[in-house]
Amino acid sequence: LPAGQVALISQSGAFGLIIFEHTESIGLGMSKFISLGNRMDVTTNDLLEMLEEDEATRLILLYLESFGDPREFPTIARRISRKKPIIAVKSGRTIAGARAASSHTGALAASDVAVDALFEQAGILRADSIPTLFDYAQALAYQPLPKGDRIAILTNGGGPAIIATDAVVGAGLVMASFSGETIRTLESFLPPEASVNNPVDMIASAGPEEYRRAVAAILADEAVDALIVIFVPPIASDPVAVAKAVSEASVGIDKPVLGCFMGSERVAHAIEELERNRIPAYKYPESAARSLAAMRRYHRWTQRPVAEARTFDVDRARARRAIEGRTGFLDMGAVSDLLGAYGITIPPFGIVRSPEDAWAEAERLGHPVVLKALVRGVTHKTDIGGVKLDLRTSYEVKGGFYEIIDSLERGGLDPEKDLEGVMVQRMVHGGKETIIGVVQDPMFGPLVMFGMGGIYVEVLKDVAFRIPPLTDLDARELVESIRGYPILKGIRGDPPSDVEATIDVLQRVSQMVVENPEIVEMDLNPFVIFREGEGTTVLDARIRVEPRDRKGHASDAVGG
Repeated sequence: LPAGQVALISQSGAFGLIIFEHTESIGLGMSKFISLGNRMDVTTNDLLEMLEEDEATRLILLYLESFGDPREFPTIARRISRKKPIIAVKSGRTIAGARAASSHTGALAASDVAVDALFEQAGILRADSIPTLFDYAQALAYQPLPKGDRIAILTNGGGPAIIATDAVVGAGLVMASFSGETIRTLESFLPPEASVNNPVDMIASAGPEEYRRAVAAILADEAVDALIVIFVPPIASDPVAVAKAVSEASVGIDKPVLGCFMGSERVAHAIEELERNRIPAYKYPESAARSLAAMRRYHRWTQRPVAEARTFDVDRARARRAIEGRTGFLDMGAVSDLLGAYGITIPPFGIVRSPEDAWAEAERLGHPVVLKALVRGVTHKTDIGGVKLDLRTSYEVKGGFYEIIDSLERGGLDPEKDLEGVMVQRMVHGGKETIIGVVQDPMFGPLVMFGMGGIYVEVLKDVAFRIPPLTDLDARELVESIRGYPILKGIRGDPPSDVEATIDVLQRVSQMVVENPEIVEMDLNPFVIFREGEGTTVLDARIRVEPRDRKGHASDAVGG
């Protein structure tokens, strides 16, 4: 195997050999090949730090089955990935966790979200298969990084051009719009039947010279950030000559060029020619598009400002009083104290046990109010008819209290035994309902979740996760990563929501769970985001705690 700049760390000897052999077949030289196997005192973290200082290594490939020290891994990988790309395959992504989750957040935290969050925050490119690992590796080892999202496609066949266009857009990139000069240049040597707009279809008669001139013209366009060159071998054209023409036209250009030479035996030597000239070659357009998207993600990561997690001035003593000595779900008084200690607001409320007290509390708080049943062992109040909204008069408040009692009894509950009280809270109008949550991953510790909230959160499943501590950028990307983010930005005349205040609260929650590892589950749902500049509030919250040591491990008190 020729020496090169790619290092491989594999936790599987068998997969390591397969990767090793395939690396040779595509001409990727290796600097290091490390098979961990049944390791004892050497971890992936140790080897990453070794490769960080290895001048011969410029690209790191990982095949992972587990993490030696998963809580240290993100810090190490984040630092190294700014200098050298890291591409990883992590197996076991469909194994269901054995954790029983009673919160919305726990139900939404699939077994692999922690790994996705970790890789996202550490700048690691995750490949979902060994072939994809090599697709990414070839692109990153051979070509410069794209400076933007604008992709051009050059082909001699219409069908592959359509597939390639769909793949580019599907990968989150955009099709470049050519300048008038580029279009005129292409028109000057291509036949009238050709399409000179992006994607450029030179038709089947295009030979090496047409490819050479078209590649040069497209790469010279300032509106193009990268080029995918597709070749489907017709009867007359020589694939190797086309590969040479593409290689020669792209020499010295600081833009990535990826080849897609379709066919098997007829293009084998052409693919070898491309790879000799450091142009990655793919069998299908989708692979080229995904690889370009991975390169673009990595380029954005390298341009991302270095950030540290913010530490807020909080009332830690008040927070400890709310948690210490407790197990299970905190009562609303403790929840309010804990959130308040970290500067997270919740509307004023009171807990009552009679309809008369409910009305008295409504008078004190100011109406309209909402009533919420606090039932032992029940997570979702709406499911048992335990929420009554927008109550304004004595008749409505007292009637709402009785309706809650009736709903509990119809559901087979005993209000005398099961009802801990009824929460009376000032009604909040307006804003967008979202959710902020926390769940403990058995390997990585706490995960912070954000998404669109309300009673349909588990149906919509529009949520994302990150591993604390969260920097400002982590929190911002968490908010922006959900499908519903355009709703928060404001659409169809709707004013934008207070995203900055949301980012602030996410960082406060992050600090809270880092400083208080006893928190094992949290739902702030609905977490309401008001108009820009008007802040946020928590309308309902559930927080579960367990005795744990300061490193977040279960203590002996809970059988850990």
